[in-house]
Amino acid sequence: MSLHQPTFKGGIPIARNSYSIGILFIGLAVLLLLGKLGFFQVLVSFFWPLVLLVPGLLFHFLYFNRRLPAGVLVPGGILTTYALLFFFCNIFGWSSMSYLWPGFILGPAIGLYELHLFERGSDRGIWIAAMVLGGVSVALFALTILVKLGIYVIALILVIAGLSMIFRKRRLW
Repeated sequence: MSLHQPTFKGGIPIARNSYSIGILFIGLAVLLLLGKLGFFQVLVSFFWPLVLLVPGLLFHFLYFNRRLPAGVLVPGGILTTYALLFFFCNIFGWSSMSYLWPGFILGPAIGLYELHLFERGSDRGIWIAAMVLGGVSVALFALTILVKLGIYVIALILVIAGLSMIFRKRRLW
């Protein structure tokens, strides 16, 4: 038997089959070692919001390519907003969620506003709901910042008031 002619077993060349299986084993070994080193845990723990972002962007893509109706913009806006919130928390720490929690109200507001914006002849109630939810979200963001950073805001106001009293023109009594 010559070296250039592969032997066959069940119609499959043995040499080519063992070469493919060898590459498969090496690939599996690399994946196992990367998993043991924690590579996938870090990757999954940071990029898990893609599970929300990809469908959200896909809804937008399918709507703008005229494959789905405008109603998909509501879940698309919600999922995209939430994914961005979660990415922000992954980057800057989950303690920032104590400031960002009104974003969970902002998500439906964005989705409803997109529906109103792109649906021809949409009901005015959709716009009203989007504006109410958006207003509540902005008010809660402001309230949260005021409560969390209130002492700094008060100190800043006092400094500005003090500087204005020092540098304003003195009036003669």
